Amino acid sequence: MGNSGGSLTTRSTGELRQLMRAAGFTGIDDTQALAEGWHVTDFADAGRRSLANLVQRTGAPAVIVSFLDSDVGFVEAVTPDGKSWEGLLNRETAKSYEIPLEHFPIEAAVAGALAWSAAAGLTPDEEAIRQTLRGSALFAEELSSALMAALGLPGGA
Repeated sequence: MGNSGGSLTTRSTGELRQLMRAAGFTGIDDTQALAEGWHVTDFADAGRRSLANLVQRTGAPAVIVSFLDSDVGFVEAVTPDGKSWEGLLNRETAKSYEIPLEHFPIEAAVAGALAWSAAAGLTPDEEAIRQTLRGSALFAEELSSALMAALGLPGGA
């Protein structure tokens, strides 16, 4: 069992890879541009405060999904005003890894996701967020893509 990295989605007008390095992300891949100034960048590792540091530097909401062997995804999102939420993707697989599901309540994650999307100026799909957080897939990356679309991110799917 090992970590297989993660994916960051944010809006940025600066050199995102440089900003990510300064915020504590490592193993940063190329950035893929989505619509409306949003970008997706894969990374190998992030420090405990890397996401908050990046949001502070960019002044834009951001969400990361850190993957555990492509089996489980840990979601963390932060807004510039410091509001954050966490979620878990692939709950059944997470349970088999003995990850405490009670640390990731679905309804709290849905409420946080809706608030994050609103702060980001997006139009989320509440039921799709809930279904994604409850869903299962062979690879957690599939659920991550579904979550980005449910959050209302342009090009998320």
